[in-house]
Amino acid sequence: MGILNVTSDSFYDGGKYNSVEKALQRTETMIKEGAFFIDIGVASSKPGSELISQETEKEKIIPILEALKLRFPETHFSIDTYNHEVAQTCIEAGASIINDISGGILDPKMHQTVAQYSIPYILMHVQGTPKSMQKKPEYDNIITEILTFFVQQSKLALKAGIQDIIIDPGFGFGKNTNHNYTLFKHLNQFKTLGCPLLVGISRKSMIYKYLNTSPEEALNGTTALNALALDRGAQILRVHDIKEAKECVDLWLALQ
Repeated sequence: MGILNVTSDSFYDGGKYNSVEKALQRTETMIKEGAFFIDIGVASSKPGSELISQETEKEKIIPILEALKLRFPETHFSIDTYNHEVAQTCIEAGASIINDISGGILDPKMHQTVAQYSIPYILMHVQGTPKSMQKKPEYDNIITEILTFFVQQSKLALKAGIQDIIIDPGFGFGKNTNHNYTLFKHLNQFKTLGCPLLVGISRKSMIYKYLNTSPEEALNGTTALNALALDRGAQILRVHDIKEAKECVDLWLALQ
């Protein structure tokens, strides 16, 4: 899954692809390098960021999604949104997946909206909101608590009528470095939920802060952890760097 951030303030590539032409060029490159999904986001979810309105989000994302669908009609586009109206508008414009960082917490109408269209739903865990999530996140037992969250939210999603649920543990979303590595160490346990597992650790602070570098220098660490994630059950890698992640997938498959 290739990341297409069309925001001005994303932590790594903010402002690089926030026009239709730039988004088209970036998407073409990712497809050529082997991306199966393209995940489009216009609302920044980096720590400290504010939630944006549905109107603002739709105004930014629809022209880009329509242009991408026209240029790349065979590609699966995922929409990174926590707003049900944005989800509905994008699905009707051709989106294939909804990627909800809150798992339905921020907008209780999300599950019912997605269910109407029989498309996959990425259910992610976050503690708090993007604005507050990194202000001293705490867990008594992070694995048990996140598993419980997924059981509860999956039940609600299934009850609403969603048939295809993908689980994303939400690395860096309301979790400190120790939380992230504990979560990563026990990724195998999330296979018990019976849903495909998505891992998104691309160039995140759990890598570059631990190594005392920067997002720009975090590709090698990202690649190393992506390979380990595959071995722990990840079935989708959400990344900025498609070529390197695709090589991880190909080599891991060769070992199977």
